[in-house]
Amino acid sequence: MTIKDKVVIITGASSGIGEATAKLLASKGAKIVLAARREGKLQKIYSDIIEDGGEAVYRVTDVTMLEDNQKLVELAKEKFGKVDVIFLNAGIMPNSPFSALKVDEWNDMIDINIKGVLNGIAAVLPTFKEQKSGHVITTSSVAGLKSYTGVGVYGATKWAVREIMEVLRMESAMEGSNIRTATLYPAAINTELLESITDEDTLSGATKMYEEHGITPNRIANVVAFAIDQPEDTNVNEFTVGPTTQPW
Repeated sequence: MTIKDKVVIITGASSGIGEATAKLLASKGAKIVLAARREGKLQKIYSDIIEDGGEAVYRVTDVTMLEDNQKLVELAKEKFGKVDVIFLNAGIMPNSPFSALKVDEWNDMIDINIKGVLNGIAAVLPTFKEQKSGHVITTSSVAGLKSYTGVGVYGATKWAVREIMEVLRMESAMEGSNIRTATLYPAAINTELLESITDEDTLSGATKMYEEHGITPNRIANVVAFAIDQPEDTNVNEFTVGPTTQPW
């Protein structure tokens, strides 16, 4: 399997999709670099991986800071000697209608969901170009494929991720850098995303929908593993994944 011994950086690794992916890849022999803002949760996931016989390291990281992302790449190289994959998974979803005018939340989504992805790419791209290999994986959303009311700014950030990743794929192919890309478009996945919603009506509707349809983050982790496990000459670029019962 191509996952074994690969060095994988994961942002947003303290819960949800990031945590599930870290544990799954570690169980398959990958070496994991965990990144998130909550040190206590990172420590627990790190300990779980080590106790299960895996290899990991962690660093408290703010993805909105380019320097933090660069230090992740440095840590991976210092600890494991290389970087093979970066999974840019950090994101927030404080949805609300535009009329609620939650401008601070709009800016937070732009900073984390867009700039966090760009900072991760900027940090790892020199290494990937030098070694002429690498894999950039991101978490977008079904809201990055179609429009939903109450999700305007979040959806815009996820549409931006789609554009960034598609152009990265094209440019990498043109430049001969052999960098693979994969963008995930999850629907209702039971993570902590709903906890950031402060608009009561939006939260009520989202909670009801997730309780009815939501599936576990492990389902997305399986898709990440599938993408990484493909031969180096094969790029599976986009995955739309959600509950069978959800008409997203």
